[in-house]
Amino acid sequence: GSKLYTGAPFLVALAALRAGCDLVTVAAPERAADIAAKNLNLITHPLKGDFLGRKHVEELIKLSKGKDAIVIGNGLGREKETMKAVIDFLSRNNLPTVIDADAIFAVSKGKKTIRNTSVITPHAAEFHVLIGKKIGTNMKERLKIVRATAEDIGATILLKGHEDIISDGNKTAINRTGNAYMTKGGTGDVLAGICGSLMAQKINPFDSACAAAYISGMAGELAAKERKQSLLATDVIEKIPIVIK
Repeated sequence: GSKLYTGAPFLVALAALRAGCDLVTVAAPERAADIAAKNLNLITHPLKGDFLGRKHVEELIKLSKGKDAIVIGNGLGREKETMKAVIDFLSRNNLPTVIDADAIFAVSKGKKTIRNTSVITPHAAEFHVLIGKKIGTNMKERLKIVRATAEDIGATILLKGHEDIISDGNKTAINRTGNAYMTKGGTGDVLAGICGSLMAQKINPFDSACAAAYISGMAGELAAKERKQSLLATDVIEKIPIVIK
């Protein structure tokens, strides 16, 4: 999160709880942390200032001790200092990690910080940034590029789209749950939270990514039956328990 994007960490954290985490801590700049703290289910750790910076990295490393998984990137913004902080943190982080949203922009310039316990969750534009070229709509070609990229960087990739593609460079899967209403802002944060939750429950990155894509998409389908174009990310979160059940 950041001063401008206050909702993203809240959505990630709430989705993670609904997907089975016992405890979730939101570490975010003060305004975002204070907004998340209004939900009594969440633990928050406010970071001084309006956006993540390198001065916070040591604090985050200490905070991550005893945790089982990390989700990073949602609502961070793309300040130069923030991008450097993401690289610094990931270079010292050994926990299973979901790298999403603005953190993808950071690791595109620091791929050596990506570990085999990572899941990267880009949409098409973010994937373009990650690999340095646009990806077309041909499914066979998309499968080939995602698999090759996952093998090259040594991590699991979940390319979000009309049909999600998940690959760890060895195994590849396609998820077809979801609907057009899930382009609504915040639904990607929900997916990241679910994936991080499953990884915290000791499920391997590839299976976590596959299950998260399915759960998120199916929850979106159930929510869309009631809401259609009025669907919100919080509506998707509320359907997670039904899908898991």
